[in-house]
Amino acid sequence: MYTPPPFKPDRAASLAFAEARGFGIACASDGGKPIASALPFYLTYAADGTPRALFHVARHNPLVKLAGGSPWLLAVNGADAYVSPDWYVSPDQVPTWLYQAVHLTGPVRRLSDEELAVQIDALSAKFEDRLLPKKPWVSGKMTAARLEAMKKAIVGLEMMVEEVEGSFKLNQHKSETDFAAVGNTLALQAEAGARAIAALMREVRPQAFAMIQAEMTALPRSE
Repeated sequence: MYTPPPFKPDRAASLAFAEARGFGIACASDGGKPIASALPFYLTYAADGTPRALFHVARHNPLVKLAGGSPWLLAVNGADAYVSPDWYVSPDQVPTWLYQAVHLTGPVRRLSDEELAVQIDALSAKFEDRLLPKKPWVSGKMTAARLEAMKKAIVGLEMMVEEVEGSFKLNQHKSETDFAAVGNTLALQAEAGARAIAALMREVRPQAFAMIQAEMTALPRSE
């Protein structure tokens, strides 16, 4: 991943983002072309601190045959938004796109049937917890026959994450005035992604927005 220094998050922030997002695109190569699938995942950590990404795919997914071979890439994207040059205070700007993205890379292995059973409940629990106070769904709610049929239709996979790369491009290299101008304009857009990026910008540099607000407050009011 190409990441200019102003946009590069540290390893902990990248992993926290990936874990919170929990959805990405697993990519591998069959030697002739890339193979990819969008899927949910969760992270755990080995005894030595190595991150592990766990997920599953349909048994007939072409990715299954590639487990155990060359390293895979798990691309995790967050909110994104287009920025118009007209939104800056300074002249001579260019169009750009703001976003958050993390790439996890490492070898992938197939899970045993016992490991898959644990993964099914762990993965669903990650997202069911977000629906509280709803009582979480667990695989035990299924009949034994239906659960067994479902398990036979999927293959559990685990990536041992050897490389963590991130790019949180939020206009960090811009002046306070331009940064706040873009953030405030994004907050007014209809797209949810634009508003999410605006909120992230406010978290990154709250002083920029405070400065603009102070300047506006200091302006004389017309009677």
